[in-house]
Amino acid sequence: MELKRYWNVFIRRWWLVAVPVLMVLMVTLLTYQTPATVYQVVMRYAAGSEPAGLSEDYDRYYPWLTSEYIANGLADVAETRAFAEAVGARLQGVDPGAIQGAIATDNAQSIMVAYLTWPDPEQVLSIAEAITAELTENGAAYFPQLDGLDPAVRLLDAPHPVPLPPGLRAQLMGPAIRLGLAFAVGIGLAFLWHYLDDTIRGKEELEDMGIGVLAQIPRTKKRRAKE
Repeated sequence: MELKRYWNVFIRRWWLVAVPVLMVLMVTLLTYQTPATVYQVVMRYAAGSEPAGLSEDYDRYYPWLTSEYIANGLADVAETRAFAEAVGARLQGVDPGAIQGAIATDNAQSIMVAYLTWPDPEQVLSIAEAITAELTENGAAYFPQLDGLDPAVRLLDAPHPVPLPPGLRAQLMGPAIRLGLAFAVGIGLAFLWHYLDDTIRGKEELEDMGIGVLAQIPRTKKRRAKE
């Protein structure tokens, strides 16, 4: 029963809901711009260490195990603020916070994968080269165990920016959020008006006030007589 009353309020004040939605829709249609294309660079790095020289079995197993540890550890390091600041120090005018947000990493056994997403195709190459330099030249700054390994990390893929057009979700997310907020505002205005309106429109409102209803005249629809 409560849902029916809420629905009646909505129907009675539907224009209050529609006005904010239509206003936001018009502004969105007039000012909407398609999200810009971004560029992504995928870089793969091989990680490894020299054999320990203990025995033939150890030489086969432990260097491979160590390479997995290196790839896994540096993949985590590459997403830290400290790494982003080190990369930013190799460049000029690039915010380390933006660099950190643009880097995503993964690793598959001894291979580390770095994903760099950036709006500028030329600048993304400079950042990719700085990332590679930091990983291959300064790995010992993050893990002292890498000191003396030359190099512990090797770049396998040359940076090549690939354009990523905005997906349908990215294009619709902004307008959908705006329209959703406008609809919520309209619903709020409708119920606020209902709360402030002291007009009696149904027996339920009288009963809520403690006034009993003895009889009710039903609403009838007028029909024109057919000739």
